[in-house]
Amino acid sequence: MWKGKYRCAFTLSVDFDAETLWTGTFKLMTPSPISRGDYDIRAGLPRILDLLDRQAMPATFMVPGQVIDEHPDACAAIRERGVHDVGYHGYYHESVLDIPIAEERELMKRGIARIEEAFDQTPRGNRSPPFALGPNTADLLEEFGFEYDSSLFGHDEPYRPRVPVQGGRLRDFVELPVSWELDDAPYFLFSFFPYMSGMATPSQVLEIWKAEFEGSYRSGGCFLLVVHPFCIGRHPRMAMLEELIRYAQSFPDVWFAHHLDVAREYRRLQEAAGTWAGP
Repeated sequence: MWKGKYRCAFTLSVDFDAETLWTGTFKLMTPSPISRGDYDIRAGLPRILDLLDRQAMPATFMVPGQVIDEHPDACAAIRERGVHDVGYHGYYHESVLDIPIAEERELMKRGIARIEEAFDQTPRGNRSPPFALGPNTADLLEEFGFEYDSSLFGHDEPYRPRVPVQGGRLRDFVELPVSWELDDAPYFLFSFFPYMSGMATPSQVLEIWKAEFEGSYRSGGCFLLVVHPFCIGRHPRMAMLEELIRYAQSFPDVWFAHHLDVAREYRRLQEAAGTWAGP
């Protein structure tokens, strides 16, 4: 039981990338792809915040440092709610697969400082863009005192990871695993360059997400959903997301929490059961 009384945890994260997905990951610097990041600011984020306000629901926002630099007012709108967890999501939405540890450390140090300045909280969670934990990232997460990561695919429930290799040592943080099935981008991200074919109907995605939630509920587990403002922010998709939340609310004993609370509760349960012991 979560918190001694909940059968299932429901946790939502918003990867608030703005232009950095296009400039940092895809290296596209022309106006049209960059304008897709602008959609986050003009439409996607305000609609998500309104939905969370209506449902009195906390969420986790994964925010690259560059987004804080370029969109302080949007970040202030998240901060002023006072209920949302903010995680580290790279500085430029860069891949950390091939960069030296010293460079990754410096970017992480800068990103942590920007989150502390903009949101008045120290990030305790990480999501490496794009769901790609680097060979040195786990060492840095422990060095900087992170409590959870959310970049790996090793289960559909929280777990204590061994990284960077399967047989590596147990890490001193919780893994909140992701999945492409519970990410809006594979369904809704259409792009010519690089080509991505996402043009699913909201009804199809709602069917998949409801079934995933039902599985988590039956097993007493954790349902973790990842959305992006420019993907989910279209009107019919926002209506679908709100329908999903209301559907989950119709079940008894569901705990709606942000990622940090879920990670802390999972670790507390493991420590109480004596199953967290070890380096």
